[in-house]
Amino acid sequence: MEVTSQPKRSLDKIIEEQIVRWQVDQKKKYKKPIRPVITLSRVPGAGGSVLSQRLAQDLKIDLFDQKIVEEIAKSSKVSEKVVQTLDEQDRSILDDWIRMLGEGYLWSYEYLKHLTKVVGTIGAHGHALILGRGASFILPQEVSLRVLVLAPLQTRIDNVMRGYGASASEAKRRVLRTESDRRAFVRKYFNADMTDPLNYDLVINTKNLSIDAAVKIVEEAFNSREWYNYNVRK
Repeated sequence: MEVTSQPKRSLDKIIEEQIVRWQVDQKKKYKKPIRPVITLSRVPGAGGSVLSQRLAQDLKIDLFDQKIVEEIAKSSKVSEKVVQTLDEQDRSILDDWIRMLGEGYLWSYEYLKHLTKVVGTIGAHGHALILGRGASFILPQEVSLRVLVLAPLQTRIDNVMRGYGASASEAKRRVLRTESDRRAFVRKYFNADMTDPLNYDLVINTKNLSIDAAVKIVEEAFNSREWYNYNVRK
């Protein structure tokens, strides 16, 4: 699911198509037992969005960017419809994950309840990449490769200037404002530092790495890892 490559399609249409695909998969008698997910966090201007698109294409997995996740999570009706695409076993897995988050989780935020169910549902279906929205702090480490993409401030400013034709001052303003918003989001809902490397399995600095090189590194980590099989209930 790539929102950025199809800007003219409505989010409602994209969500509905994804729900239909999940409903079809639910009816299949046999499932692949290993269904890992990549969660990709990024600071603005570091190339995380481009990297996520490349990874989704190469690995043939669905891409859920922050726009699509946000749209689902905003509506209790839509988020519940998404959860209903899970079969009984996968709903049990989702319940286990939510319990693992503990009583200290900020359930007082209604939005967080929907967001957790949406991200958890994507994780239970598997074979996906989730861009942003705190997915790295929601899904269990056993089923997700948690990636952080960053770069020095000047590198990111230069990238935005080239990519958007912005002036140096405008590019810096965009980068700092967006980064502040993303840090605040993670701090508010997950009480965590978005750029703390200990919160991730892999940290990619794109200052001296091309997107091609970054793709290879993440794919190697993704394909070589031994994934926990949640389909084997103990």
